[in-house]
Amino acid sequence: MLLSIFLGFIGPWQVVLIVAIVLLLFGGKKIPELMKGLGKGIKEFKIATKEEDEDASEEKMKDKS
Repeated sequence: MLLSIFLGFIGPWQVVLIVAIVLLLFGGKKIPELMKGLGKGIKEFKIATKEEDEDASEEKMKDKS
């Protein structure tokens, strides 16, 4: 609930301001490296959650038999 209220206050100009601040802090060369690391982290998270779901499914099948 709080997150939806917070996101309601972010407009296009705030997004532009945030992007400008990030560019100033990290520079143009570092941002692709940061995004690459973020992408790898998300990919690993998806793989881990998928494995967890498969493990849970296997345990349910074992419990039923």
